Amino acid sequence: MAQPSGEFRQEAVRTRGGELVSGGLLVGVGAPDGSEARPCPEEWRPRPRRIERSEPARGPAGGVGRAVGPLALGAGPADLPLLDREADIAELLGLLSEGRSIRLVGQAGSGRSALLSAVAEAAADLTPGGVVQLCGHRRTLADLLQDLFTATHHAPGYRPDPDQLAVHLAEVGAVVVIDAAELSEAELEQLPAVAPGCAFLVAAAPDSPPLPAGSRLRDHLVAGLSRSACLALTARLAGRPLDVAEKAWAVDLWFESEGLPLRFVQAAALLRQRDVSVDALVAAEDDRMDVFGAVEGPVRDPDPAVREDALRRTVPLPSVAQTASPAVRLAEGLSEPAQAVLRLAVALGGECPTAPHLPALIDVGLGEAALAELSDAGLTVSIGGHHRLTAGALDLLAPDWPARGCVDGAAQHFAWWVGHSSVTLEQIAAEAEVVIGVLLADRNAGRHEAVVRLARAAAPALALALRWGAWERVLQLGQEAARRAGSASDQAWFHHEAGVHAICVRQPSRAVAELETALTLRASAGEQRGVASARRMLDLLRADGRQLSAAAPAVSSRAPVIRKIAARVPARLKSSRRRRVAVVSTVVLTMGVLGTAVAMSLTGPDEHRSNEPHSGRMDQGGGTQDAPFPQPSGSVSPGAPGTVPGSPTASSGSPVPSVSGSASHSASASPTRKPSSSPGASESPTAQQPQPTVPGQSQPPKPVTSRPTTVPTTPSTSPSTPPVTPPSSPTTSPSSSQSPSGSATPAVPGL
Repeated sequence: MAQPSGEFRQEAVRTRGGELVSGGLLVGVGAPDGSEARPCPEEWRPRPRRIERSEPARGPAGGVGRAVGPLALGAGPADLPLLDREADIAELLGLLSEGRSIRLVGQAGSGRSALLSAVAEAAADLTPGGVVQLCGHRRTLADLLQDLFTATHHAPGYRPDPDQLAVHLAEVGAVVVIDAAELSEAELEQLPAVAPGCAFLVAAAPDSPPLPAGSRLRDHLVAGLSRSACLALTARLAGRPLDVAEKAWAVDLWFESEGLPLRFVQAAALLRQRDVSVDALVAAEDDRMDVFGAVEGPVRDPDPAVREDALRRTVPLPSVAQTASPAVRLAEGLSEPAQAVLRLAVALGGECPTAPHLPALIDVGLGEAALAELSDAGLTVSIGGHHRLTAGALDLLAPDWPARGCVDGAAQHFAWWVGHSSVTLEQIAAEAEVVIGVLLADRNAGRHEAVVRLARAAAPALALALRWGAWERVLQLGQEAARRAGSASDQAWFHHEAGVHAICVRQPSRAVAELETALTLRASAGEQRGVASARRMLDLLRADGRQLSAAAPAVSSRAPVIRKIAARVPARLKSSRRRRVAVVSTVVLTMGVLGTAVAMSLTGPDEHRSNEPHSGRMDQGGGTQDAPFPQPSGSVSPGAPGTVPGSPTASSGSPVPSVSGSASHSASASPTRKPSSSPGASESPTAQQPQPTVPGQSQPPKPVTSRPTTVPTTPSTSPSTPPVTPPSSPTTSPSSSQSPSGSATPAVPGL
C-alpha cells in the first residue's frame, strides 16, 4: 500500500460516504446531516454467494492480508518452524477432525499464535470449506461473525441481521481459527451455536476462567517448551551456537520462565545486542593496534575466533531479573528509527501504525525495516495487518518512554487519510485500532477539537468497512470530546450517528434515546435539516414497530356477537344465491334485537340511553336520531359524501365502530348517528346499477358482501324475497320514511 498522493492540507479532508445494507435496511452513511436508514427495496438486497475453496481471499487472516498489502513485514520468530509442538498439533488435528471446537489457554508468550498458524496450515484438508483465519484483537462477537460471513460469502457492503447471519453460517463447514480472541465464555459458546458446521480453534486471553460443564468447547493447555527446545530456539535466533556460560544462563532462564518461548526470543535478542558490543570491542582493538602497534611482542592470539571469545567474556550476561523483564534493555539497544517507532507505539496504547504512515507521523523513511527490528527483538507481534506490542511490553516501557509529541498531528493525518479516494475500506479496517489509539492519545492530551475532527471523519469510514465495534467506540469518543469542547452541533451529530448505529444493531431503546437527544440539540441550534433527519429516523422506528408501536385499539366489554357472525358469513360463502340467503337470515336475526331496542325506547325516551350503546330514540318526525348499529366505514353521510357521521374525520366525538371484511372488529362506546343506506359499503368490485322501486312494496335490504347492512326491514319481508337495490331517485315506498337528505329511513313495526 503506497501513501495516498495529494497535498496534505486541512481543507483536503473530506468525509467518506456510501451505502450499505444492514438486514432489511438501506443505510446511507456520510451525509452532511448524519447517516440515515430506510427500508431496503427487495430488488436491492444482496444475494450472498458462497466462496468456494478454489477462490482466493479467505477473509481477514491473522497475518498479512492480500487486500491490505505488505504492511506487517518482519514476522521474525513466527517464520521459524515450531519446536517441541508435534504432539500438540497431532492432538488438535484429531479433535478438529471430529468436529470439536477447542480453546487454547496458556500464559502470555506461550506461543499460542504460532501453534494456531501451524495447525491452520496442517488442517487445510480436514473440512470441505478449508480453513478460515480470523483476528479477534479488539473484535466483538458480532464483528467476528461478520468476518466469518465475509470470508465465506461474497456480499460486499452487506451486514445481515443475526437471524439472517445464522441461516447463512449454518451452511458453512470449515475450520475457523481465531487468534487473540477477547470474548467471554457466553460469547464463545455462541460461536459453534451460530455456525454448527464449523470447528473453532480459538486462542483466548491468558486470564480466561475455565469453561463451564457441558460447554461446546474444550480447553487445551499450551505449556512451555522443554529445556532442549528452548536452548535450540535461542541458538537459532542468536545465529550461532551458545557457549558454556550462555547455556547455563539459558537454563536458569528456562527454570524461571517455565519454558515460555517469548522469553527466549527476547533472550536471543539480548545475546545479539551483546554480540554487537563484542564486535565493537574487536573493532576498537584492531584500530588501536593499527595506530600504536605492539610494544612488547604480540598481545593477542592470531586466531580471530579466540580473540572474540576472550573479549565476549569481558561483557557480562544480563541477570535473570533483567532477562525476565527485558523490554527496557532491548529498547535501548535498538536503532534510532526503531526507537522512534517504539515510542509512537507506546503513545498509541500499544498499537503501531503500518509502514506507509510512519514518514508522515515520525519522519521514518524505512518503516518496514524498523518494524522488522522490533519484531525480531520480541517487542512487537504482527496481527490483523498491523503490529502491536507484545504482552507486558507497554507497562514496562510507558514510564521510561514518554510520547514527546510524537502523536502531534496524527489526528489530522488520519482524518485526511480515511477520506482519501485511494484508500480502500480494507486498509481502513486494518488501521481501526490505530485510529482509536490516536483518539485516546489526543483525549488524554486535552486536544478535544482534534478528537472531534478525526472521529467525524473516521466514523463513516469504519461503518462502511463493517468494523462496527470500532465504529461504536469512535462515536463514543467523539461524543465525549464534543461535550468537553462545548460544541452542540457536533454533539447532535454524534448522538444522531449513535442512534443510527443502534437501529442497525437492533437496540431500539438506545436508538430512541440518542435520536431524541440529537433532535433536541439540533432544534435548539436551529438546524432544520438535521431536525428533519432525526425525525425521519424516529418515524422509521415507529413504522417498523421496533420501539414506538401504536397503542392497541380499545375493545368494548360487550361482545358484538351479531356483527361477528355477519362479518364472517360473506367470507365463507362465495355463491350469489347462498350470499342472499345468508344476508336475509342475518337481517331476520337482527329484527329481534331491533324490536327490543325500539320497545325500550317507547317505554322511556331517556331510559337505558346512557348505558346501552345500541339503544335508539325516535324523534317526532318518525326518524331515528341514534342508529341501532354502526354503519360500515364506506357509507356516505348526508352532509359530506364519503364521510361517516361520528367518525374522527367528521366530528370530534368518539370513534365509529366498524366491522372489517374479515373476522376482526373494534367496538365503540358511543352509537353511530344517522345510518346511511348508501351502496358504497359493498365490497364488490363492480357496483350494481340501481333498480326502480315497485310501488306498494316494502323496501328490502340491499345485499352486502363485506359487511352486513344494518337497515331493518318491515315484517312483511319474506326470507325468500330477493333483495332489491334502493332506487337512485328520492322516490320512497309507502312503508318507509324519508330523511331530510334523501336517504331512506326504514319503518319500524308498531309505529
